[in-house]
Amino acid sequence: MDSALASDTAHEGAVYLRQSVRTAAKLLVVGHFAVGKTTFVGSLSEIRPLRTEETMTQAGALVDDLAGIRGKTTTTVAMDFGRLTLSDSLVLYLFGAPGQQRFTRLWQDMTRGALGALVLADTRRLEQSFDVMGLLEEHGLPYAVAVNHFDGAPTHPEEEIREALDLLPETPLITCDARDRISSTRALITLVEYLQTRQTRLSSTAQEHV
Repeated sequence: MDSALASDTAHEGAVYLRQSVRTAAKLLVVGHFAVGKTTFVGSLSEIRPLRTEETMTQAGALVDDLAGIRGKTTTTVAMDFGRLTLSDSLVLYLFGAPGQQRFTRLWQDMTRGALGALVLADTRRLEQSFDVMGLLEEHGLPYAVAVNHFDGAPTHPEEEIREALDLLPETPLITCDARDRISSTRALITLVEYLQTRQTRLSSTAQEHV
């Protein structure tokens, strides 16, 4: 397997990290197979994202369910990686994890050191998000859910999606278009704000018990 950099030249010129950066944060972008994780990371990264995509083969058709998916010819076999500088001193690293069950052990390792995760979901296959959310909960990693827009996919009221995914009231739910940088940015901001609020709440609770 060869790891290849994306060919998008729009990211060139932002290769080197600023010398003023002192803090790095790690977030995961997860979700089931073919939900748009590679596209999401690519739309946000200020550098050419690292992508480990391989062409899908006939053998893969036996394990990767392409039902209802059109035009899918490649799949991530390790991870996607992108970088986003938030300030002169803070940089954010985005790790996109492969969605197939056979890569579960790989992205479990990727949870180490992560502050949280953004779960991408598809209204055509909401039930496939349960395994991913279950693993995040098993590892104690907080997350927000972003329903990725696909042309022709059905739309549902937020309360119906929340019920279908069995989300806790405090778990953020947002819609996004992973192809659009502004839309992806909003989804990422939703996750970061949730993580900040959650950390503040946990810190306050800890102080009350001191």
